[in-house]
Amino acid sequence: MLNFQRTRGFLFYLSVFLFFIGLPFILSFALGYKFNTLNLKFVKTGLIFIKTQPAGAKIYLNGKLIAERSPASMQELLPGTYKVALELAQHYPWKAEVEVEAGKVSRVDKVILFPMRPNLQQLNQEKFSSFHIDTEKKMIYYLDQEKKILYRSNLDANNFEDIATLPDKFMQINGWEVSADRKKLFIFNRYQISVIFFDIQMDDEGSVSSVLLDYPQEKIVDVFWHSDSYHLVVLTDKHVQVVESRPGAVPINLVELNKTEAAAFYDTKEDTLYFSDSQRSPDGSAYNNLYKLELSVNLYLLERLLDQPFGAVNHLQKEK
Repeated sequence: MLNFQRTRGFLFYLSVFLFFIGLPFILSFALGYKFNTLNLKFVKTGLIFIKTQPAGAKIYLNGKLIAERSPASMQELLPGTYKVALELAQHYPWKAEVEVEAGKVSRVDKVILFPMRPNLQQLNQEKFSSFHIDTEKKMIYYLDQEKKILYRSNLDANNFEDIATLPDKFMQINGWEVSADRKKLFIFNRYQISVIFFDIQMDDEGSVSSVLLDYPQEKIVDVFWHSDSYHLVVLTDKHVQVVESRPGAVPINLVELNKTEAAAFYDTKEDTLYFSDSQRSPDGSAYNNLYKLELSVNLYLLERLLDQPFGAVNHLQKEK
C-alpha cells in the first residue's frame, strides 16, 4: 500500500511538473506561436494561402509535397522565405518564393496554370496584311493589300466574306479604320485618303463606291473617324483638320502645328483629339505640349465652316 501511494504521488507531481513545463508550448500554439529551434524562442507564425485556376494543383513547399491540393492553406509557418511550386497535369508548372511574416497571411491567389496545349484556332480563310477587331459587334476585319480586298467574319471565323474592294491606284497603305456605323472604312498614306463604302451610297451626283481625297501640299500623319461616321479628323505635318467623306470635300484647318510628326489619340466616344505639339521658349529651346481639342459641340459649326475657302482662319486655330 505504501509503495502504491508513493507511486501515485510521484505520478501526480510528475504530471503537474509536465503540465507547467508544457503549458507555455500549449498556450503558444493556441495563440499562433511556434518554438523556433534555431534561436530557442517562441515566434508568432504566419500562413500561406494558395488558390489556382484551375483548382486541384499539387503543392510543394520547400520541395516537399503537402497533402492538400489547391485551394489550400499552410498554417503555423515560421517567418521567412518559402519556395512554393505548383503542378497540374497537362499544364505549365508555377514556381515562386513566398515571404511569410509573423501574424500575417501571404496570399498566392492569382495563379493561372496555363494548358500546355492551348485552344488555338486559325480564323482567316484568305491571306491578309492587317486586321481590326470590333468587340462591340463581335466582328473581325481583314485587309489584303495585295489583292485590294477587305474581308469580314465573326469572332469564330464564320460568315467569312469579302465586303469591299480597294482602289487599284492606291498603293501603300499606312493605316485604316472602319467607321462607327460599320458601313465604310478609310485607308490612307502620306498623300491620299480613300473612303470605301461597303454598300453603294447614293448622293446628288449618283452612286459612288469610294471617295479619294488628295493631299499634294501636306503629308498625312494620322486619320480618325468622327463619331458621326461622316467627318474625318486628319492630322498632317502642318495642321489638324476636319473633312467630310464626300467627293470634292475641302478640309478645314482647325489648328496650325509646329511639329511635323505630332503624336495623337482620338476618343471617339467623346469626340476629343489629344495631340502633342512643340513650342519654343524665349531662350530658343523647344519643348512639347499636350493639347485637348473637343469636336463634339462644334459639329454644326464645322459643317458651316466647310463652306468657307480652304485655309480660312477660324476661332479654333492655335496661335503660333
